[in-house]
Amino acid sequence: MIREAVINDSEQMTRLMNTLGYPTSSTSLERRLEAIIPDGIYQTYVYEHQGMLEGMIGMMHCKAYHTEDTHVRVIAFVVEQHAQGQGIGRCLMDKAEQWARKRGANRITLNSGNREERNQAHSIYEHLGFIGKATGFYKEI
Repeated sequence: MIREAVINDSEQMTRLMNTLGYPTSSTSLERRLEAIIPDGIYQTYVYEHQGMLEGMIGMMHCKAYHTEDTHVRVIAFVVEQHAQGQGIGRCLMDKAEQWARKRGANRITLNSGNREERNQAHSIYEHLGFIGKATGFYKEI
C-alpha cells in the first residue's frame, strides 16, 4: 500500500535512509519530517507492507528561472533490498508522476551519484524512463 508519510514513520524511514546510504538517527529524521511534511512544496510517499515500510519517495515541486515550466525533483527514492524487483519502485514513481501532474509540473528530475555502487540504480532509473543528461557539481559551504 502506498500512502503519504507521517512523522511517526521516522523510525522506519531512518532504516530506509541508511539503506540509501545516508546514515541518520530517527530523532534527526523526525525533526526534518516535522519541517518537510507540512510544507506544501514537498511530498513524501511510503510503501507499507504488513506494517513495515519497504520503500519511499520524497520530492519537491520547483520553479525555474530559465522557463515557465515547473518540475518535481526527487530528493530521496529507495526500496529495501529484500523487496527490490517486485514493482515497488515503479509504483512509487507512478505515484510521484501523478503528484507532479496534479501540481502542473511537466518533468521529474533526480540526481544519483556517479559511483560504481549506483550503477544498478542508474539502470533502474533508465528502465523507469529517465535519461541521464547532466553532470552535478557540489561545494560544501
